Amino acid sequence: MTPIALVTGATAGFGNAIARRFVKEGWKVIVTGRRQDRLDTLVAELGGPDVAYPLCFDIRDEEATKAALASLPDGFAKFDALVNNAGLALGTSGIEQSDLEQWKTMIDTNVTGLVTITRLTIDTLIERRGIIINLASVASNWSYPGANVYGATKAFVKRFSLNLRSDLSAKGVRVTSIEPGMSESEFTLVRTGGNKEAYDKLYAGANPLQPEDIAETVYWVASLPPHMNINSLEVMPVTQAWSPFAVHRE
Repeated sequence: MTPIALVTGATAGFGNAIARRFVKEGWKVIVTGRRQDRLDTLVAELGGPDVAYPLCFDIRDEEATKAALASLPDGFAKFDALVNNAGLALGTSGIEQSDLEQWKTMIDTNVTGLVTITRLTIDTLIERRGIIINLASVASNWSYPGANVYGATKAFVKRFSLNLRSDLSAKGVRVTSIEPGMSESEFTLVRTGGNKEAYDKLYAGANPLQPEDIAETVYWVASLPPHMNINSLEVMPVTQAWSPFAVHRE
């Protein structure tokens, strides 16, 4: 039986590359996102509706998430992997300049949306003895200026993943938190409100991770023998490392 992966946030960046990587290895995929045109293009590029099935909805909307999952046809209803990739960062300001609505959007997407779709799919994943792969971030482990709520949401994703491991270890369901560092994708344009100058400055000369690198990592984790679990995996480009402690001097 052909394995199936459900990949959230597949219209760009990591999710798009992850869906392509799974299909390359003979999997079928369910791809989700808010932009129907991009989902339709991706499905066509992956080989059509026999290989990929699109679900267009906003992961922040619980009822829309329920309806989308309920609409899956028989050929896609029983999936073996959930890749919780949908997420975003908004803003780089310190706390006193931050936008409260942006904070709420990050929490609704990165935390509430992720736990909602996980809870709604868990029975299928237990039945299939599948795998849950959650995309966290190095921001879940390392604090930096401007990461305030974004970093906190990703710390939640990591801790949620580890707690799921405790609940699911007897069910045969694997759970992994993948924590990428500097990665070049639409993510940074979204975070900076489309500021291409800031995007170019961030990545200039840094040789950052690419979406295909994370896709390779996600697929590797999913393809391991079913008795092996990668609890968490932090990935950075070689050029990125830890900074000295910040010291404010009067």
